[in-house]
Amino acid sequence: MIEIGFHTDAFNSAYWNFEQCLQWAQRNDVHYIECGTIDGVSWLHGLGYQPHVSLWEDPLALRRKMEDYGVRFSQLDAAYPLSLPNAPGLATRYIINSIRWAYLAGCDHIDTTDHMYKPPSMSDEQALEQMKRIYGEILEEAARYDIIVNIEPHGYYTTKPEFMERMLNFYDTPYLRMNMDTGNTFIAGQDPVAFLQRFKDRVSHVHVKDVSESLAAVMRGELTGIAVSAVAIGDGVNVDNIRRCFDILVDIGYDGVVSIECEGQAGPMIERSLAWVRELVDDANQRIAAKKAGEPA
Repeated sequence: MIEIGFHTDAFNSAYWNFEQCLQWAQRNDVHYIECGTIDGVSWLHGLGYQPHVSLWEDPLALRRKMEDYGVRFSQLDAAYPLSLPNAPGLATRYIINSIRWAYLAGCDHIDTTDHMYKPPSMSDEQALEQMKRIYGEILEEAARYDIIVNIEPHGYYTTKPEFMERMLNFYDTPYLRMNMDTGNTFIAGQDPVAFLQRFKDRVSHVHVKDVSESLAAVMRGELTGIAVSAVAIGDGVNVDNIRRCFDILVDIGYDGVVSIECEGQAGPMIERSLAWVRELVDDANQRIAAKKAGEPA
């Protein structure tokens, strides 16, 4: 069954804290949430102006608070770019700490990615070898804690199918999977439908993003990702691709969360997005159920 969640990045611009995001989820009957992890504290976080969680917080206490709201984590975003030259020292420990915290918080997916630019100090082979070594360390921890490590198409390497394929095959393990992103693949100049089709058997989490016509006209093929959709999902130029991606999710009987990544505007824009995605999810779930029952979809 496909479930709906959202990334708290939606409320960065509103300076909401994490609990305000939980309140929004409860009001809108959304039961899954995704947020970034902070390995430490910051003044923005401490003052309540940041909708992400610190790994210094008590994960069990937060888990119980979330249960009171009827919400659980679909994924934690620990996407410090693994292709940066400093990633072996910074990203490895950060992601491992996120995995351990996620286990206690009741979350079983961690998101990772690379940087938007090719590292000038490394060849492609050197960058891939660095990322492979990092994933090797991360995956040992992931297996111990039974956590899925997702690779998200968001950077120079991960938005190119040939490199994504190599990365997903770094290790023969069920713990290395892909977080599909409809917006990042599109803005990077790829066909989101073809991208998902190629890796459909490796997908364990999905980001749903639309792209505005104006941004696509100027930046498609120039960017490798966008944080959130700046237009309500369903109102942009990526709509047909999103619909066709859901057809693929139906084909594979996807059982997981689709996470809305959209500018929230303190509620209105993401609520329009939620209504549009909810119709899509309801239709997809009906078709999946019909397929399982042997009925014509």
